[in-house]
Amino acid sequence: MRRLEAINTIYPLLKDHIVVTNMGAVAVELYSLGHRPNFFYLEHSMGLASSVGLGLALCLPGHQVTVLDGDASVLMNLGTLSTMARYHPANLIHLIFDNESLLSVGGFPSATSTGTDLAGVAESSGVEHVVAADTIEDLDQAFNAAVDRDALSVLVSKVEAVGPASFAMDIGLLENRFQFGRFLQGLNAG
Repeated sequence: MRRLEAINTIYPLLKDHIVVTNMGAVAVELYSLGHRPNFFYLEHSMGLASSVGLGLALCLPGHQVTVLDGDASVLMNLGTLSTMARYHPANLIHLIFDNESLLSVGGFPSATSTGTDLAGVAESSGVEHVVAADTIEDLDQAFNAAVDRDALSVLVSKVEAVGPASFAMDIGLLENRFQFGRFLQGLNAG
């Protein structure tokens, strides 16, 4: 399965979510499908999308938060999985695309290429709802179930180590930051 196909499958549901991505390919591929003000691309911050998403979910419990992440980013911040399990926000979906590499920063193998099982790590950390979804159909079903579940969910999808032709995006870092901030302020005002 290609990550872009996977993101495209869930893209229609993301319009009503607060969405945080890790840096690189995930951000660029989501952006290529059409930017929305509720999308925050954490460029130059490998490993932090899960922490930012967790913080948003805890601060905004009435709003669905989805984190689109990569295996290498999660490996850089494994402690977030146990922290998620500890606080178990019902409004958080953490979708991890596992391409078994650090594609966005050179493509060398990640620990998942030699046996680290991120779904197993999430389960061992205490996350109740963990699903490995390695086909488009499985991901579509698992993501929809996670949206309907009203409980913390971690989804792990194996994807090909193929990225976009370019990692450039037309939206600047500050523009995205301020636009996303205004979006969040609008949620609090409403």
